[in-house]
Amino acid sequence: AVAKDIPESRLRTIPGFNVHDPHIWFDVSLWKEAVKVVTGFMVDHDSSSAQLYQQNSTAYLQQMDSLHNSVKQQLQQIPAEQRVLITAHDAFGYFGDAYGIEVRGLQGISTVSEFGLKDVTDLVNFIIARKIKAIFVETSVSQKSINAVVEGCNQKGWNVKIGGSLYSDAMGAAGTPEGNYLRMVTANVNTIVTALK
Repeated sequence: AVAKDIPESRLRTIPGFNVHDPHIWFDVSLWKEAVKVVTGFMVDHDSSSAQLYQQNSTAYLQQMDSLHNSVKQQLQQIPAEQRVLITAHDAFGYFGDAYGIEVRGLQGISTVSEFGLKDVTDLVNFIIARKIKAIFVETSVSQKSINAVVEGCNQKGWNVKIGGSLYSDAMGAAGTPEGNYLRMVTANVNTIVTALK
């Protein structure tokens, strides 16, 4: 359990359920805690390579600190009133909390949750009221729900666009730039900033 050392006060609770939101990797400062747990496990199980694990972990944690600060700075490029991230399911709560962006998901926390007409209508009305320019699809979730929101906005005279695809519950394929955690987060942030600024 790589999140075992994260204080409960830093974890998000899913409304209506007695469980924590599992998407901690979207707050780089929380995911650092997971790296420390993995490093400790590796050192305990392969003490002959302990120095190597510690060196690699220290270097990686420094890269994560740089990424965390970079994400904060990049999102400031988006005007405050446009700093709203809308996706199919509610995977980006930690991201929103950590980096000061409002997050809305059509389906809630689970990708198997159903969305209804009221959910779509409420989100369409929110987008129009806030004059949101772009919403996002996710690489691991069907685009059907987001297409319904775009169509609903168009029917009411608001041209919201799909701002791109975000990695939510999976990184990119092995061998691609987004197949690496740091670059996956960077790709998401670049997509969000480009579409919303």
